Amino acid sequence: MKFAKRLQQIKPSPTMAMAAKAKAMLAKGIPITDFGLGEPDFNTPDVAAEAGIRAIQQGFTKYTPPSGTEELKEAVCRKLKIENNLDYDKKEIIVSCGAKHTLYNIAQVLFERGDEVIVPAPYWVSYPDQVLLNDATPVIVETREEDQFLMTPEQLKRAITPRTKAVILNYPSNPTGSAYTGKHLEALADVLLDAPVWIISDEIYEKFIYDGVAHTSIASLNPELKRKTIVVNGVSKAYAMTGWRIGYAAGPKEMIDAMGMVQSQSTSNPTSISQKAAAAALLGGAPFIKTMVDEFDKRRLLIVERLNQIPGIRCSRPMGSFYVFPNVKGLMGTGYKAHQINHSTDLATFLLEEGGISTIPGEAFGIDGYLRLSYAVSRDVLNEGLQKLKNAILKLS
Repeated sequence: MKFAKRLQQIKPSPTMAMAAKAKAMLAKGIPITDFGLGEPDFNTPDVAAEAGIRAIQQGFTKYTPPSGTEELKEAVCRKLKIENNLDYDKKEIIVSCGAKHTLYNIAQVLFERGDEVIVPAPYWVSYPDQVLLNDATPVIVETREEDQFLMTPEQLKRAITPRTKAVILNYPSNPTGSAYTGKHLEALADVLLDAPVWIISDEIYEKFIYDGVAHTSIASLNPELKRKTIVVNGVSKAYAMTGWRIGYAAGPKEMIDAMGMVQSQSTSNPTSISQKAAAAALLGGAPFIKTMVDEFDKRRLLIVERLNQIPGIRCSRPMGSFYVFPNVKGLMGTGYKAHQINHSTDLATFLLEEGGISTIPGEAFGIDGYLRLSYAVSRDVLNEGLQKLKNAILKLS
């Protein structure tokens, strides 16, 4: 059987592959502490869950407009105005089946053969493959730990060519937890204002930001920037609604119309019930967010402190998200029994098989010598898992 050539350019999600291996070990009765999770461990807030239940009970279970309900679009516009200082009309909003679907719609509309798309590394695993699936070329810009894994204006300027169609910004970041402040974004904006490129601003982790730092959307800095920016967000992370699959984008009407046309021929509308729940979350979920983020902040401080006590590991304190991205280069060249640690994938495999700890290797995100650990687990699980991790690391020599 012959498949399309485009499939040869991409690979299965490494995060999903590690998760599958961990689940297979669990099925055999082997206890695993999972630090690979990319979702909050909190339950969906009652205000959203109850709205979903009412939607079912009241028969709101039919098709909606392909690009989302008016009710949810109004809630998104209100959120963007109040929280991000961004004015959008409902015609400039599209609701999709999660932020990943939103990003894929953008890629379908914008990218084609010959285009280049700037992707700072470390990157979320789907960015390069979504570019490749649409016949364009990802241009990877390798950021540095000493720059908090933030792309500098100089790096951005060097990466832009006449073939550049877009740049993808993700802040706070998956996997590093780094976040562009308003000052950082203004410096990038100085480069982007005069460049004929789109800005894809993935802000799905905007609520997970700490140390008194405020989230700033690049689209809010300048009207001209707003006209060339597509803001991507959703309810999955902020409201612990990963399974409800609701993401959205805000941008110029012609872009949103084009994305709606693609969506109408692929998925049609997002789930009607989920849209009701998402609207309720956006309108009444603020107290839930504060409770959850306060707890995540405590876990963030705990995991950073504990990781820095382990020989061979160095972990800076991330500004946002619910991930840490420790430097494990000090463990390269070590080994234990049949395990030889030359790359972060080797270390992740060793930790899973010998320590019962699931992590994600940095290579999955475009950079070796690091691991991604999620602290979206209870503090009891964190403490237990970090002790297991330390015990496993101490076996290496």
